[in-house]
Amino acid sequence: MNDKLTAFARLLEIMDELREKCPWDKEQTLESLRKLTIEETYELADSILNNDLNGIKKELGDLMLHIVFYAKIGSEKGAFDMADVLNSINEKLIYRHPHVFGEVDVANSREVEQNWETLKLSEKGGNTNVLEGVPAALPALVKANRIQEKASGVGFDWEYREQVWDKVKEEIQELSDEIDLVDQDKIEGEFGDLFFAMVNAARLYGIDPETALERTNLKFIKRFNFLESQTLQKGIDLKKMTLAEMDVIWDEAKRLERE
Repeated sequence: MNDKLTAFARLLEIMDELREKCPWDKEQTLESLRKLTIEETYELADSILNNDLNGIKKELGDLMLHIVFYAKIGSEKGAFDMADVLNSINEKLIYRHPHVFGEVDVANSREVEQNWETLKLSEKGGNTNVLEGVPAALPALVKANRIQEKASGVGFDWEYREQVWDKVKEEIQELSDEIDLVDQDKIEGEFGDLFFAMVNAARLYGIDPETALERTNLKFIKRFNFLESQTLQKGIDLKKMTLAEMDVIWDEAKRLERE
């Protein structure tokens, strides 16, 4: 524990010195750091997806620097400092885990989530809407998942997860109907409804939709790169190949993955 506290204290001291002596660090504001923090968060996500433990360590350090940086600017404004940030999260964690730090009994993680959302609302006097805490700037796929998690946290959810597939089938049929009618605006709306239903299904089966889609993105990139490299080696113009010819190489890429 002492080693951890010493390392953290050193980071705080380094931040103080950078803010005082480094021209770039002196110019930064809460607003200027925002986009950089988002970038660092995505870099951490990439390292996690690639199971790059060393990368995760480095990206966590970058994010920790940003947290300390925000706290330093907050202290300069007289709004909050690092102690306030840490005390705030400590108190929140204790309050929202009465099954650990209090006398509440829970049967499973599902009940923990429901208690979390209920306690979150009560923190603000019970006047806050359930979905108010979902950031407007979240990417649509992530936002859909968070919306559904919050709604589920107060009991708005399927009784059995298998029931979601009837909703998915319903949305597929509605999309098909609108495609037949060739109304682009309604087609887009039904695509959105289908995506939302599929995100719901992913949540119910314990799948993070963002991670699942990114894994497929990476898989497609790998296979398509293989297709391109094979055609270059053979001196073939990819644009002049038939889909059937491409599929032969694509299937070879899949076979190599399995092996």
